[in-house]
Amino acid sequence: MTRTPLRVGLVGYGLAGSVFHAPLIAATEGLVLDTVVTSNPERQEQARAGFPDVRVAATPDELFDRAAELDLVVVASPNKTHVPLATTALKAGLPVVVDKPIAGTAAEARELSALAEERGLLLSVFQNRRWDNDFLTLQQLLAEGELGDVWRFESRFERWRPQPKGGWRESGDPAEIGGLLYDLGSHLVDQALVLFGPVTTVYAESDIRRPGAEADDDTFIALTHANGVRSHLYATATTAQLGPRFRVLGSQAGYVKYGLDPQEAALRAGDRPGPEWGREPESLYGRLGAGESPLTGGGTPVSTLPGDYPSYYAAVTRALNDDGPNPVTALEAAAALDVLEAARRSARDGVAVTL
Repeated sequence: MTRTPLRVGLVGYGLAGSVFHAPLIAATEGLVLDTVVTSNPERQEQARAGFPDVRVAATPDELFDRAAELDLVVVASPNKTHVPLATTALKAGLPVVVDKPIAGTAAEARELSALAEERGLLLSVFQNRRWDNDFLTLQQLLAEGELGDVWRFESRFERWRPQPKGGWRESGDPAEIGGLLYDLGSHLVDQALVLFGPVTTVYAESDIRRPGAEADDDTFIALTHANGVRSHLYATATTAQLGPRFRVLGSQAGYVKYGLDPQEAALRAGDRPGPEWGREPESLYGRLGAGESPLTGGGTPVSTLPGDYPSYYAAVTRALNDDGPNPVTALEAAAALDVLEAARRSARDGVAVTL
């Protein structure tokens, strides 16, 4: 029996809404992008041009007034609005997907989780980089035991942006929940927790380097996991020479991978998921080996698995139809926020923080 597609309301049509959520929702079997909420006239026209059948609302209130016509709300608006909008949606009886970070604190994330559980509703967090090509490949290598016992995990989201771009993401106002610690750091910490489990100790360094910048733009986080693995995580806009995306060192071998997953660039360019989605050229494959640098020919190339952001919304659809689990729970996001809050305290006080 063919199910009626689930109707999705998308709140926010900036970078997150227009580049990531709207295209992925529209490409997911079983979902239909019903309404986009944005007060910006240019973005309203952009939404109509990209999705001719979509309805446009200027405010979230207009969307919630039609709650009975929807099956899912996606919150892709600025960080400071995530908690109030998700709360309103849940109280209106609607399942919710929230872009990361779900909240400014772990306590708020847990409160949202409790509300969703009380209402019997799905609350999921868009941690799309669990479906990056390099991350999926690393998970496979670890599952196959190719590295032996992992000792150290290095993960980087490094950029060279010597001039601030402005906007709420770079605002120094704490209410905006801006800065790279909570932006890229949300991905870095989430990936580390998925791979290596709970954290016992957090040490961080967080700086504002660029003239005119207000929020952290150069952050380093060191984690000690309960199983003994040490993760070193870098989130920076001030790196003149970019390091490897991953360097993972184990008792038998190491895996080094340069370059970024191609899906974001493809979505920004207007591409949509298809048969060759998420694939990268052999020249970007990571290398697995021991005893020599991959830059001088050491190790063996490892075919990178295709990136698969579409899997997130496919999993959300199954969960809404009671055919599978929530792909990313609010409690998982809260665990990452525990680490991010500890990192902020560590950077502020210059001490390691025990969780």
